[in-house]
Amino acid sequence: MPGILEKPPASADEYACWLPRHRRSGSAARRLLREFLTGWPDGERYVQAAESVLTELVNNAVQHARTPHGRLVMIRFELRPGQLRVEVHDAGDAVPTPRTAGAEDEGGRGLRLVEQLSTGWGCHPRAGGVGKVVWATVGPAGGDAR
Repeated sequence: MPGILEKPPASADEYACWLPRHRRSGSAARRLLREFLTGWPDGERYVQAAESVLTELVNNAVQHARTPHGRLVMIRFELRPGQLRVEVHDAGDAVPTPRTAGAEDEGGRGLRLVEQLSTGWGCHPRAGGVGKVVWATVGPAGGDAR
């Protein structure tokens, strides 16, 4: 997998970087999220839900975004009081829609999982750019302290 392109943070409470559209980018994103949260008191309270949400969003961008070859995916984290915002930017225009998966279906549950693990999620066009941003907010396990 090609390397990660880090983007300078706008503030100490956030982190962003570009990843290749590759099947291993989900694991790279989880590692970066854990590193980001390690620097914060109580950061570990966000890890479990945020890792699952981030993995689903990255995998959706890698598998389903219809983009030209060579486009990257950007991940962004922002820690706010009582919540962690996770974003995945891709060059595709299609808005993700939760599906209803049948008992025998192998896929189609990812966005339902995001709905269950997050306090909110959505999608909007990228400001000044091509594609979209899919975001989710995750609260800390066991309460709402930072």
